[in-house]
Amino acid sequence: MTAPADLSPAALRALARRGDWTGSTAGASRGWLQCNLAILPEAYAGDFEAWCRANPRVCPLVAVGKPGDPRLPALGSDIDLRTDLPGYSIFRHGEPAGHAASVGELWRDDFVAFTFGCSFSFEDVLIREGVDLRYLARGEREAIYRSTLESIPAGGFAGPLIVSMRPLQPADAIRAIEVTARYPLAHGSPVHIGKPAAIGVDPDRPMETLGRVSVQDDELPVFWACGVTPQLAIRQAAPDLCITHRSAHMLVTDIPMATLRDRSVAEGSPPLN
Repeated sequence: MTAPADLSPAALRALARRGDWTGSTAGASRGWLQCNLAILPEAYAGDFEAWCRANPRVCPLVAVGKPGDPRLPALGSDIDLRTDLPGYSIFRHGEPAGHAASVGELWRDDFVAFTFGCSFSFEDVLIREGVDLRYLARGEREAIYRSTLESIPAGGFAGPLIVSMRPLQPADAIRAIEVTARYPLAHGSPVHIGKPAAIGVDPDRPMETLGRVSVQDDELPVFWACGVTPQLAIRQAAPDLCITHRSAHMLVTDIPMATLRDRSVAEGSPPLN
């Protein structure tokens, strides 16, 4: 089941809050920024933010919460990070500890929330710019892979890049590079094109996919940094408790993508705090 493309962000969050939407946000609320989420104890927040800033294409910071505060009003006046995503992943001492539809019972006064843009956000932009996303017409979605590319370590956070792959014809791949480079808050331009083996990827063996995925003979695999990467870095740092979005289950914000062209992560505060 796919979330409606024309549903407003507030309406989609309300569905998630009530437990009426627990699916992926791929293709949902087109035209609005979707964000990955990581929630860590305050003792780890400084190092995690340093890691994000060292890896802006992996974790393009959009907003950072205050300790203990589940709200991010810069992203939406009614947002409650404990309930407004359709799925969460839980980590205890760096190890996966299951998924949840809400995390209110786990919330702590020392939690700090980080949001960073997701590449789901730019698919509508690509379509509007004339890029032919043929995989969508085939009923397919992007897939994610663990690569041999490494993030830049900071504090106790380190690990390989997870990448998302979209198959595109060569002319569309070139145009996609040009378009996505102008949206650094949604991962920006690709990290690799054309030769999956060069980054340790077998296209036939994804870590995860939202459905069938294929690369046709006249297409190139195009890889973007993926917001699942922090989950591996968090496993390295191993805080006693950490919460992230469940893969492909994003926070859909009230920020129009049209306002984010050429906006990047600035030194100091994230751009929307």
